[in-house]
Amino acid sequence: MSSDFEARLSRRVKQIKISATKEMPMIAAQVGGCVSLGQGIPSFKTPEHVVDAVCRALRDDPAAGKYSLQPGMPALRRAAAELLHAEKGLPADAEREVAITVGGMEGLLCAMLTLIGPGDEVIVPEPFYPSHVEQILLSEGIPVFAPLRRQDWSLDPDAVAAAITPRTKAIIISSPHNPTGAVWAKADLLRVAELALKHNIFVICDDTYDALAYDGEPAFSLASLLELRHLLVGVFSFSKRFALTGWRVGFVWAQEQLLNQMLKIHDAAAICAPTPAQVAALASLTGPQDVYHAMKAALELRRNLICQRLSGMARMSCVRPRGAFYVMAKADLPVENSRELAIRLIREARVITIPGGAFGPGGEGHVRLSFGGDEAEINEACDRLAAWSAQL
Repeated sequence: MSSDFEARLSRRVKQIKISATKEMPMIAAQVGGCVSLGQGIPSFKTPEHVVDAVCRALRDDPAAGKYSLQPGMPALRRAAAELLHAEKGLPADAEREVAITVGGMEGLLCAMLTLIGPGDEVIVPEPFYPSHVEQILLSEGIPVFAPLRRQDWSLDPDAVAAAITPRTKAIIISSPHNPTGAVWAKADLLRVAELALKHNIFVICDDTYDALAYDGEPAFSLASLLELRHLLVGVFSFSKRFALTGWRVGFVWAQEQLLNQMLKIHDAAAICAPTPAQVAALASLTGPQDVYHAMKAALELRRNLICQRLSGMARMSCVRPRGAFYVMAKADLPVENSRELAIRLIREARVITIPGGAFGPGGEGHVRLSFGGDEAEINEACDRLAAWSAQL
């Protein structure tokens, strides 16, 4: 990129970058023959009842191929509001407090661009989901990191408290957590909620993986705290729990006054979420749920498998994740940094991983592995990892 061309670009775009989650598969595509433990994509296909609902709508309903209302199909907003009430005890007004977005990612961006301006600080537990940081930077805010407890990747309220300044505008909370798979303790989350209330800090609650908590222990969500409602933006996704990653549909909850401002961003960026995707989301919420219970059970078994395989590798270790479908694997290997390790794993072992350093300083020395793939993929990747590391 020439210096003249770069000088003409906006400051916003120059200070953000493509995430390593997208970069590593692009490197692997040039190598060929790789097995992926990289990007967070569950292997499950779109369920048949969802496919049937979309096909039926496209055949029989002329509106299915047109714009929906800007905040989304009323039936889907009602179903989303019912889900929030049933699972989190959050009384949600479907007409005034719920909007359908282009995935959870657009919902997050609408929240960021509405709340965050130049110089505003946003506290981000670290290791972090890189897109959270890029969206803060895109909003011209300043990410301030609050390190997790390294021994178990748990949320540290004392680190959050230490990160608060007069410029703090918001904190991002996401549990189950990407990239660590940690499910944060209710007591720690409640302490963070107390800090938010005391300092009048917005909480952006990214509940993308809220349904994927294992071992019979559901994840606690700050969206369930009624006293926090005036400071809360809840962001939810159909991608992970309903295996709709490619359909790009999610939803947000905020009180009416704030949601109306977020809808300005939504209108400028997307107009509305794709109507066929909204039909798919509605079918997911209102159709048979046993298929999703089976998906979660399969992911829990895959969690057990990858942890077992890692425990058998002399130079790899991990904290057993309790949610999502990620594990941060610590690598005791003679490499300079996690990026070098991830690239060598692609080129020499033909395995895609994500460098832990891409998630912040606390992730250095690790690679993030996804167990969203099927058991055959996990076993093949682990076979390759074990053989490669044994040679070093």
